[in-house]
Amino acid sequence: MIKRVLAESGARKVILMDSISHVDAADAGHIVVSASHGGASSGEYASRHKLAAVFFNDAGVGKDNAGIAALGMLKVPAGTVSHLSARIGDVEDMWQHGVLSHLNASALDSGLRQGDRLREAVGRLLST
Repeated sequence: MIKRVLAESGARKVILMDSISHVDAADAGHIVVSASHGGASSGEYASRHKLAAVFFNDAGVGKDNAGIAALGMLKVPAGTVSHLSARIGDVEDMWQHGVLSHLNASALDSGLRQGDRLREAVGRLLST
């Protein structure tokens, strides 16, 4: 299971993790990229700590938008990458190939857009 710091700018870090269940208090204030689905349980994990932003896999969205339910739960910039662009549960693949598929209002207000490559979107957030 991968959990590692990918980049830093000032006091802010980009932290990659295969599962959002590995988020902890040390991740507060940082950008987390998780290869977990973006469902309600993932939103619960992510909301336990004040993250700067968080990203998930849309897991095909699913019935009643279950795969992206976390986006409506979170006040920080949050988004999902398309399951067609990156494997669920594989954060390295998500980082290398992920394309944003769904975003919450805070992410849109931060200038992120559907179709952006995850790497580029996170880079913009890191530099602000």
